[in-house]
Amino acid sequence: MASNSQDLTALAWPVSRLGDLIENLARRGKLLSNPEKLPRPPLSIQAGDDLAVGRWIDGAAGHLGLEAEPVETYYADYETLVKAGGPAILRLPGSLVGDQPLLLALVRARKKKATLLAPDLRTRRISVDAISRAMFQPVEASVNQQIERLLQEAGVAENRLERARRVILKEQLSSFRVPCGWLLRYPPGVKLGAQFRQAGALRPAVTVLVMYFFQVLLSIATWYVIGRGVFQGHFDWGWLLAWGILLFATIPIQLIVNDAQSELSMRSGAVFKQRLLYGALRLEPEEIRHQGMGQFLGRVMESEAVEMLGLSGGFLALLSFIELFWAIFILAKGAGGAAQAGLLVLWILVVLALLWRYFQASKEWTRAYQDMTNDLVERMVGHRTRLAQEHPGTWHDAEDQFMDRYLKLSENLDRVAIQLNTFATRGWIAVGLAGLALPFITKSAPPQAMAVGLAGVLLASQGFGKLVGGAQSLIGLLIAWTQVGPLFTAASRPRELMPLDFTLAGGTVSSSEEGLEQKPTQITAGGPLLVARDLTFRYRPLGRPVVQDCSLQIYPGDRLLLEGPSGGGKSTLAAMLTGLRKPESGSLYLWGFDRQMLGSEEWRRHVVMAPQFQENHVFSDTLAFNLLLGRRWPPLPEDLQDADVICRELGLGEVIDRMPSGFQQMLGESGWQLSHGERSRLFIARTLLQKAELVIFDESFGALDPENLYRALRTVLERAPTVLVIAHP
Repeated sequence: MASNSQDLTALAWPVSRLGDLIENLARRGKLLSNPEKLPRPPLSIQAGDDLAVGRWIDGAAGHLGLEAEPVETYYADYETLVKAGGPAILRLPGSLVGDQPLLLALVRARKKKATLLAPDLRTRRISVDAISRAMFQPVEASVNQQIERLLQEAGVAENRLERARRVILKEQLSSFRVPCGWLLRYPPGVKLGAQFRQAGALRPAVTVLVMYFFQVLLSIATWYVIGRGVFQGHFDWGWLLAWGILLFATIPIQLIVNDAQSELSMRSGAVFKQRLLYGALRLEPEEIRHQGMGQFLGRVMESEAVEMLGLSGGFLALLSFIELFWAIFILAKGAGGAAQAGLLVLWILVVLALLWRYFQASKEWTRAYQDMTNDLVERMVGHRTRLAQEHPGTWHDAEDQFMDRYLKLSENLDRVAIQLNTFATRGWIAVGLAGLALPFITKSAPPQAMAVGLAGVLLASQGFGKLVGGAQSLIGLLIAWTQVGPLFTAASRPRELMPLDFTLAGGTVSSSEEGLEQKPTQITAGGPLLVARDLTFRYRPLGRPVVQDCSLQIYPGDRLLLEGPSGGGKSTLAAMLTGLRKPESGSLYLWGFDRQMLGSEEWRRHVVMAPQFQENHVFSDTLAFNLLLGRRWPPLPEDLQDADVICRELGLGEVIDRMPSGFQQMLGESGWQLSHGERSRLFIARTLLQKAELVIFDESFGALDPENLYRALRTVLERAPTVLVIAHP
């Protein structure tokens, strides 16, 4: 045990060389091709906890165009994570080597051996079991004495002691969770080629195309063999055996194609879902503030359609062109010659024109379907309001109009689809056979050439069937893309990150330069925490300014109240101060650094706002998740303890005690029902738990009765370092 720990300590990286670790690990893991130089972490990071180190790792990975995902695992699953987790940064427990955190650079793992990158940039092969033991040594030490005593009392043989010890440890510690490090990977917003390569989707895609090409080739060969045997005028066992071999050879190829297609669908679907979810979280509030629940539901439905139609339609379209290519080649060699091959090319153009007509009809139908869906969802959400205030005689007027338009467009779309499916395949068979009529009547072509021409006609008919089916799916994809495309594009937006050579915390800056460490320095002692100068904002380019030439200074420890009439721009100003909206003109500074310098993520970490009630949300998740939404997740015991203390200070203790599952009680639409005032206090607790330097409450106290208002204000004033409260006069 001790030797394993010592070996890993020799291969571990200090936090002071974290930049070199990330850069070289990314290159060894084939995530980075061009050399990038990362600075050394500031002193405040080197002496910080896992949370501070994790933030710096996340920022460093972001500067390299990568993503560092913090992971934790159960004791029993740690080896599985190591085997599948490279490239990754693993943190050794501090008890192994003192207080200085040490990190392991895991390049990859194969079976029972892991490849680690040492500080001298050489790789070493270490057993996965040794890494697992070193990681959990402090935990195992707490129960080792009990296990040893149990084994001695049981009289376990010497040669079975180690195996029995590992089994008991795995049983006793199976539910124990430990933060183990950070996985390096491409973010969902990188180029699709890199995402597909990381997801392993390129290999099955190439397999599908190559094997299907050979499958069509074998099909043509079977036609050739059986045709030649028939037209010889007598039965030949040799040709029959060759036909049977070729026919059976297509079976394993078809199995390979189906398996590769299933794997490609699964991997591509995962990449697509990740990118859409990531893109949805990258949208700015202004991009979706005018959309209703029906439109959000429409986007979700269309995203499913894009995934299904894109995979199925794309495959069919590609495979159809392979078949049509071979059909043109075969027809050119058949009885009809180049003329019949040209006729096939002309028919392809005719089918494409029909597909364009289908596209126009499908686009009109989809627009009507989306309008009807949006209207239906909005009416369902506002059903209670309609019952109370709308005249019953007008309930279904708009619904009838939507339905009438929808039915007419559905009838037109079905008519075009029937014409397309019938005309493309059966029409081609008639045209293709007509091209063989003249050689057949004049007997100007031998029987073999007639058979080849007939095979080409049938193969082209099969290709047209796949072309129509695939094109219809791709048309649905193009139409759905109007809803999904903005999410897909938003995923590629770059992150706004703070420079890595300094960190901002509590009015101090800690920085580091190559070869020179600088101590933390105070930023303008006694200076303002936040400065806003000449802020102007308008919702439309030529509209009236909602906020104009607004300037203010907020000092540490301030307790400010902002009052004004409804629609006066208070919430808009708060959104600009927290970085949720960008001002049209003016400048913002936090501890003397502007928003562009710090980046949006770092800015929002120091300035936090509780939005107005109608813009805040209780998620359909646990109470703990709703409280610690702006904190780390999964939470540590101290996080839950802080949440419990603040909730009880806000008067939510009785509510939590009534919940059967406590902090694990599900909330939201299908969970525990909270009153208006209880939700307001939950939003206040959520904001305070983020421990920001400046906290803004936008009309957060309006729904509270006098007793709970007094509790909430007292808690906020005691816990928030600097407070800005927005309220009506």
